[in-house]
Formats: sequence, structure tokens, C-alpha cells
Amino acid sequence: VQLQASGGGLVQPGGSLRLSCAASGSIFSIDRMGWYRQAPGKQRELVAVIISDSSTNYGDSVKGRFTISRDNTKNTMYLEMNSLEPGDTAVYFCNAHVTVSGWSRLTYSYWGQGTLVTVSS
Repeated sequence: VQLQASGGGLVQPGGSLRLSCAASGSIFSIDRMGWYRQAPGKQRELVAVIISDSSTNYGDSVKGRFTISRDNTKNTMYLEMNSLEPGDTAVYFCNAHVTVSGWSRLTYSYWGQGTLVTVSS
């Protein structure tokens, strides 16, 4: 199973970006998916998570500005980021709890490679 994150870039304060995370491989089902971020010199923190039933949870610093969603038909998750602030500058990582195909049907946690978001004028 692989997760491919994309959509990062340079944006001015107040601007918007949309991140995508596509899962591929031997996937039976995906339960929880989430975005995390890590700024230079800081620990990785939760940005947002979405469960298979589409319930969501957000970090306090992004509530009201970011929206997480998923397309189960494409095994893809999105993060719509609005009203971006310099404090949002970080590498954004996607994570998914995937039940793999095959007889075992075990569930593993996978991480994408990260995509850099820079908010600066």
C-alpha cells in the first residue's frame, strides 16, 4: 500500500490550497484517514481526521478554515485549506489505516511522503 500526497506549494497569507492523498495497492478497506503537519523545530501535530462514516475532527488551530473530505470510490482524501496563515507553514503528511486485501485482512497504518506548504508574502 502506498499513499501519494500532492498539492503543496507557496501561497500568500489569506490564500487557499487543496491537498490530495491517494492510496493505492492491496486495499480491502480504509477506515481512518488523516492529515498531520510538522513545522521546522516542532513536533508533528494533528490537522484533521476523517473516519469511514465521514465523521471528522480538526485541530484547534485550523477549525473553521480547513475542511477534510474523502472519495471512497477513489481511495483519496482531500484537505481544503482557506485563510492560510504563516503559522500553517509545514510539511503536511497524510495517514491512513488500511485493511489489506488477502486472507489476513490485517489493518496497518501507512504514511505518505509529505508535501510542503509555505505561507509567505
